Amino acid sequence: MKKSYIIAILIIGIAFAAIISTVNDSGTYSNFSEAAAHEGKVYHVVGKLNREKPYIYNPEQNANLFTFYLYDNEGEERKVLLNKAKPQDFDKSEQIVIIGKMKGDEFIASDILLKCPSKYADENLKPVS
Repeated sequence: MKKSYIIAILIIGIAFAAIISTVNDSGTYSNFSEAAAHEGKVYHVVGKLNREKPYIYNPEQNANLFTFYLYDNEGEERKVLLNKAKPQDFDKSEQIVIIGKMKGDEFIASDILLKCPSKYADENLKPVS
């Protein structure tokens, strides 16, 4: 076989392995019930912050631990332990996506995405004439 064929086969094999590992590592959008049923599997849970319960962030004790309570889209509430610092504008968030795994009754999040209200509100927009 020619060297070019061998190199092409190796490149295709590496690309295939990269695609497979990306698919396996990507999480699935879900809710807390499904994440609890498959403990240990990575999920993206979309929800809203429970503003009636306090959130805990004490950077003097552990700067990489932030705890809060979240309602998923089905209305189920869980305690979330985020292994990162408290995100800026967390209090202003309209919707939250947490990425992580269930462990017992708690959701251990490795990352968080916040949807904050837009500074361009519809009422401030003027029609173009």
